[in-house]
Amino acid sequence: MLVEQNSDVIKPSRLPSPVRVIAVTGGKGGIGKSSISINLALALIATGKRVMLMDADLGLANIDVMLGLDAVYDISHVLSGERVLDEVILEGPDGLKIIPASSGISRMAALSQAEQAGLIHAFGEMADIPDVFIVDTAAGIGPSVCSFCAATQEVVVVLTEEPAAITDAYAQIKLLWREYGLRDFHVLANMADSHQAGRELFNKLERVASRYLQVNLNYFGVVPYDQTMRDSGLRQRTSTQQFPNSPAAMAFRQLANTANNWPWREGGAATRLEFFLERVLHTNQRFVG
Repeated sequence: MLVEQNSDVIKPSRLPSPVRVIAVTGGKGGIGKSSISINLALALIATGKRVMLMDADLGLANIDVMLGLDAVYDISHVLSGERVLDEVILEGPDGLKIIPASSGISRMAALSQAEQAGLIHAFGEMADIPDVFIVDTAAGIGPSVCSFCAATQEVVVVLTEEPAAITDAYAQIKLLWREYGLRDFHVLANMADSHQAGRELFNKLERVASRYLQVNLNYFGVVPYDQTMRDSGLRQRTSTQQFPNSPAAMAFRQLANTANNWPWREGGAATRLEFFLERVLHTNQRFVG
């Protein structure tokens, strides 16, 4: 261990804590992706993790609304120098930290060198570093979606039993593999009729992917269809808060335990959040413009 020595005592120096960065994405909108992100974050907090959630879905930026929060500032205010990142972060339920979405995310590909350096520095200077950083991306195969996915350690692809959701999930995985070099994906079946139905949904996607793509699909699990998800949403609450004994809440607890046991994947954002932002910006410059 590294030490700092003075005339009286020897103290351990403060080393940066590793951060696990997870992108939650999907090929199609309307599949409950943001709800998955929020409930997974809260379930991870319940296991003792410090969690931060970044809303990177500009088209349907709604995490603050879903939780009944009022986002006064966002990333654009950090880029302009009006606010530091800690002033932008919202305090959510159970200590969840939230970075609200903004138009600042959409223009990441066009940032000047000074703006890029400032944004990377802002993430490096955050006072409260989380154990887990979840990025709720937009749906589809847009450049910002792919850039965020390519920069993370873990990519969770959400799909439902809708035929279009399966087709679009396959198209998203195919692009991320072919153009961005991603090979490992966690697949989560949402709103499935049963655990068996969720597993069969994964098997259907995995059969096609294994035939045509050189990727590894890992079955993350299933969130069964549960009316409490809708009921809690209407109250601007979450299923894990409002109905802790519901099938959905129990499913999220299982997902959190599974995620905590994922092998540590080095690279990407494996050590510090500024490295994650650096990779996002680098990928944007490589594939956009």
